[in-house]
Amino acid sequence: MTKPSPTARERIVAGAADMISRRGLNATSIRETAKHARAPLGSTYHYFPEGKQQLATEAVRLTGAWAARGLRKELEAGPVAGLRAFLDLWRGVVVDSDFRAGCPVLAVAIEEPPADETPTALEAAAGVFEEWEGLLAGSLREHGAEPEQAAELATLIVAAVEGTVAMCRAKRSTQPLDRTAAQLQALIIGAIRD
Repeated sequence: MTKPSPTARERIVAGAADMISRRGLNATSIRETAKHARAPLGSTYHYFPEGKQQLATEAVRLTGAWAARGLRKELEAGPVAGLRAFLDLWRGVVVDSDFRAGCPVLAVAIEEPPADETPTALEAAAGVFEEWEGLLAGSLREHGAEPEQAAELATLIVAAVEGTVAMCRAKRSTQPLDRTAAQLQALIIGAIRD
């Protein structure tokens, strides 16, 4: 059975996630996203009448769900397997893009929002980080980590991986991922054996 072709809306959201992962949110426009997704500009405004924030929110959620699916599947084999899969996922992103792309969730999270509001894309980024932390913490608890330690270690893993992806882009090397993987794996093993 063949997988159905993505709809124009899905292509636009995926295109926005890709552009945000490469350029950041502020440097990604609706017009460029439509062009990147090979979609008419009018259809972009049709699908996203609230504009760029709505599109960015969808792009963040898409990335979050994509990473969570892979993480959830691999965590069935335990937290070390989940960690490896999470790192491999981001390794694929940076290597396949020749170190030009990172995580669109992080890109949205680090850009300065307007002074008097919290944009929906930023709220979506916070939700994605919480979901990833929750999946990791749940697996750690299931494998013997104390609840507080599991939550703290899950936060450390997400923060370390996100920061490491940025370092890989800057250094044009996967060495930061390798080093981070070794240390995080040691911490997980220590937490689940205690």
